[in-house]
Amino acid sequence: MSKRITLDQAVTALKSGGVIAYATEAVFGLGCDPDNEQAVMRLLQIKQRPIEKGLILLAASQQQLQPYVDFTQLTEAQLNRVESTWPGPFTWIVPAQSKTPSWVTGQFDSVAVRVTAHQQAAELTQAFGKPIISTSANLTTFPPGTSVDEVIEALGDLLDGVLDSQVGEQRLPSTIRDAITGDLIRAG
Repeated sequence: MSKRITLDQAVTALKSGGVIAYATEAVFGLGCDPDNEQAVMRLLQIKQRPIEKGLILLAASQQQLQPYVDFTQLTEAQLNRVESTWPGPFTWIVPAQSKTPSWVTGQFDSVAVRVTAHQQAAELTQAFGKPIISTSANLTTFPPGTSVDEVIEALGDLLDGVLDSQVGEQRLPSTIRDAITGDLIRAG
């Protein structure tokens, strides 16, 4: 059974290829090192999510996203639109760097990214030193967990720990938009 873990324990788990849960603006997310293929595959297996869908990268700053995202493919207006929503509960689909792992991008040549306004999630990515995978902490088709206890009850045996944290004030998961077209993918 997984347990509540501290920030230091969460970072250690991420660095050793673990999969953890942590609070975000509205729900708990499942996270791991986006550059560790085994960790991402394990996360997808836990969530029962197909790899083709791609995953969100959560970061504390836009700079953390640079190795994964090609912001140069955005016009100044598109980039301004993205930057005006960060930090905050807004996820943007942005062209990916050619070296961004396919297990993150899925079937796409883009990647979903968010600079979080959630203090504990931002502290986690800062302490880890780079973005982490962010997908809701639930099995596909089930509602996402909104407390440490809910996540432990639903997924506890499958995780390396649940960061002792609390979700923010948002009621819905992040809004997702295409950075180039502005099209709404998911209302938040």
